Amino acid sequence: MTENPNSPTDLAQLITQHFGKLTDADTRLLKVFTSDPIRSAFENSTEVSARAGVHPASAVRLARRLGFAGYPEFRTFLQTCLMEGQGEFAEPTARIAARIARAGDGGLLSSLIASEMSALEHLRDAVTDAQIRLFSEALLNARRIFTIGTSHGTALAKLISMRLRRSGYDAIDLGNAEQQQVEWIYTLESRDVLFLTCFRGTANKLRHLTDLAAERGATCLILCDVEENHLKTEQNLQICVSRGGAGESQSLVVPMTIANTIILDLASIDAGRTMRSLNAFKRLREGLNRVIK
Repeated sequence: MTENPNSPTDLAQLITQHFGKLTDADTRLLKVFTSDPIRSAFENSTEVSARAGVHPASAVRLARRLGFAGYPEFRTFLQTCLMEGQGEFAEPTARIAARIARAGDGGLLSSLIASEMSALEHLRDAVTDAQIRLFSEALLNARRIFTIGTSHGTALAKLISMRLRRSGYDAIDLGNAEQQQVEWIYTLESRDVLFLTCFRGTANKLRHLTDLAAERGATCLILCDVEENHLKTEQNLQICVSRGGAGESQSLVVPMTIANTIILDLASIDAGRTMRSLNAFKRLREGLNRVIK
């Protein structure tokens, strides 16, 4: 297919563009494509035609009618849509299939490692030490720190809360609070910090918390992978960085690296508070272990 600015970017656009040329066999094939696009993106023309109950050459003729040189080019188009999450492929199952397709013959592990390395290299240029310092200073001056996350960010929020407590800070993971969440949030004050870890544009799910924080004058720290423009206020600090491109593994290492850097930077500016607390925590844990034995 010849590339131009008006080239279709998904199967639905192709169907619309060539609707008047389609035959009955084409319609049956397209029904197969749209009902299970992920499977169709990996099958050859004979397999797709068999599922549609048409002549084996019908899929080839359809590909040419849609503007492709042959079926292999059409299948490449479908796989590109899959990897870029376009149209019929903008679903979680498609994202997994895209990662498998991107791995190809090189192996999944090598593909995932390459994806993580690429995301981490991007992180080097996307986040500055100054941004990290703003987060650590907000934590340093906080009376209490409430953490909460959405999607895979829930696990990271729990880890951040645990590390801050061991570092001597009053940190509470609201994801674990469950029934007590309302009670904790009710006590939110201006010197408190709300630390959100939200991925795939899910920060809006916590809008009620950010609104309350704004009302109480509390600071919000937002670690995300999709820019949350509606949360950009004077009281809110935001670090937004990609966890991977379309069709790539969505890195958890990237946000964890940012969180670890913030906590390390906090230790560098809190006049030994973190070090003293970690030593005290170690002594307590060792003492409890001796009692239990």
